[in-house]
Amino acid sequence: MRRDQTVTFTVVITEAPYGREKAYSAVRFALTSLPDRHKVNLFLIQDGVYVAKKGQNPPASSKFGSYIDEVIKEAAEVKVCTRCSEARGLTDKDFLTGVKLATMHDLVDWTATVDKVMVF
Repeated sequence: MRRDQTVTFTVVITEAPYGREKAYSAVRFALTSLPDRHKVNLFLIQDGVYVAKKGQNPPASSKFGSYIDEVIKEAAEVKVCTRCSEARGLTDKDFLTGVKLATMHDLVDWTATVDKVMVF
């Protein structure tokens, strides 16, 4: 594929934002794709729902809230699994502005209609 062709990605994050680097790599992938005019859908599932939780106070070097805000600002869509959120005691009020609750049907729709799916 040529660099000037746009691609639509669905990026699935399954792990919590702190402790391992998978969530960080996923968000970096999204942030690197967007300026090249690629479309990005970000789906947070399992412990990945914590990536978009507001009010976290991590070390300054890894503030996922600002990363997710940037992803949304760059026109990516961010959804969190409703069941996974509920299982962890989280509601829509616990997530950053612009993050939407979603179902497995949303993830199926995204994966069925995009060019590439990345799972972190």
